[in-house]
Amino acid sequence: MRDIVNKVPAVTLGFWIIKIAATTLGETGGDTVTMTMHWGYLAGTALFLSALLVLVAWQIAAKRFHPFLYWATIIASTTAGTTMADFADRSLGIGYAGGASILFLCLMAALGLWHWSLGSVSVEAISTPKAEGFYWATITVSQTLGTALGDWMADSTGLGYEGGALIFAAGLAVLAALYYTTTVSRVLLFWAAFILTRPFGATVGDLLDKPVSHGGLAFSRPVASAILAGFIILCILVLPQRAGQHPGQSEAKG
Repeated sequence: MRDIVNKVPAVTLGFWIIKIAATTLGETGGDTVTMTMHWGYLAGTALFLSALLVLVAWQIAAKRFHPFLYWATIIASTTAGTTMADFADRSLGIGYAGGASILFLCLMAALGLWHWSLGSVSVEAISTPKAEGFYWATITVSQTLGTALGDWMADSTGLGYEGGALIFAAGLAVLAALYYTTTVSRVLLFWAAFILTRPFGATVGDLLDKPVSHGGLAFSRPVASAILAGFIILCILVLPQRAGQHPGQSEAKG
């Protein structure tokens, strides 16, 4: 029965490896469409947001956990997050700091509404279409926030993409230390890590595909995206993929 109602994967080391690769692919894939293919941020957002809505509906309608469907939806959310953040920060002129601040408030509102409506934001509670709707809405907002944070850290602070990636990697290391050495809520640590992996992936993606003059390595965006996609597929096939217990699943709701 658990596999029927629980359609998100167990949180293991493999989960985080694929998650980081997916967020990096979201950055390079989004930039491929909006910049390399010259679609622009608005058209790119329309494309990836449409794909995301279709995949979320498919994911919610599914009767059990499907690894490729789940990770395709994650990739769609992170790619849509890239183009939406770039559209807001650059095309609308909100700026990185303003965009990140607005998106952070949106994320807190999504988590707050989820908790108010269902009593918990634990992954354990994701067993109904309503809970899945909150889950994917929160993930999409967090992916968009991560893009804005990554760009802000790399461009506005003067750290560059490499420096930004190191800062976010250090943040993830702190969360890992808290997980193994403290009793801090596993639900809190899960969402903090989930959110923080996005700007880490964003800065790594920018480091790969941005011009050397902008602090990047100037790799081909389509080639980098294809390599990342192949790596993700390989990980899904090789690493254990199952619906299972999540951090906080045994905790009391709240």
